[in-house]
Formats: sequence, structure tokens, C-alpha cells
Amino acid sequence: MKVWFLSSLMAFVLWIFWGFLPKLATRYVSPKSVLVYEVMGAILVGLVVLVLLNFGLEFQPQGALFGVLAGVAGLAGTLFFLSALKQGEASVVVPLTALYPLGVILLSFLLLHETLTLKQGLGVLLALLSILLLAG
Repeated sequence: MKVWFLSSLMAFVLWIFWGFLPKLATRYVSPKSVLVYEVMGAILVGLVVLVLLNFGLEFQPQGALFGVLAGVAGLAGTLFFLSALKQGEASVVVPLTALYPLGVILLSFLLLHETLTLKQGLGVLLALLSILLLAG
């Protein structure tokens, strides 16, 4: 089994819980409180990775900047995700917000000049249709 496939499978399984557990958490505490608890969990994972790196964190200004911006965008998005979960059904909110790769595809196409095949374009159109069906 290829390493990238195993990593993808692990991400898939963990993201199932990442999408489900916050719905349970928002039943008991506010979305803002859940976000703080999620950050605590993220800090624990970050510390484990730092130990695995023997505290030898790479630094390059652009890489660090994009990493920090990704963290800001991710956590700000998570706060909105948690608010949506508090008010909506997980069975609708999670799949709807999980369509964010459509934006990544568009940015990659426009800014990174990555190609998009006809088959992939059809997939994008079907995903856009799914937004309409889920939101309705």
C-alpha cells in the first residue's frame, strides 16, 4: 500500500470525527468555547510533532507566513463551521462546508495555472449542483 494512500485514509477517518464531534460539543457549550477546546487539541498535536522533529522546526519567511495565514483561515472558518453546526443539522452543514475544495480548484487553476481535465470539470459541476441540493 502506498504511503500517500494510507495517509489519505487516516485523514479521511480522522476528519469524520472532526466533522461529527463538534456537533456533540455544541450541544453543551457555545461555538466559541468549542473553538478554544479544539485549539487546545491542536496545540497537543503540534507539541507531539515538535518533539518528533527534535524541536528542529524549519524556518523560511514565506513558508512561515503562509503557514500562519492557513492557521488563521482554518480556525476562523472553524468558528463559522461551529456556529453553523450549533444552528443547523450536521448531516447538511458538514457536507456543504466540505465542498471547500471547489475554491481550492478554482484558485489552483487561476493562480497556480494547474490544469483541469474535462472529467474534473464535470466533477466540479456536479459538486456545485450538490450545493444547490443540500442547501435547498
